[in-house]
Amino acid sequence: MKKFEEVKSLVTALEADADKFYNKGNSAAGTRVRKGMQDLKNLAQAIRLEVQDTKNKA
Repeated sequence: MKKFEEVKSLVTALEADADKFYNKGNSAAGTRVRKGMQDLKNLAQAIRLEVQDTKNKA
């Protein structure tokens, strides 16, 4: 459940940069959003593997 909380906090942290990129045209914020989304993808994959492993052990 800890990793799921990390996903939620990461999305919240990216919200300001996404606003800066989409609404204000700040390209540096776009770079931060892309990096954050890659981190989010990796974290989601780790959660998927953890859930599948737990399911298979049950």
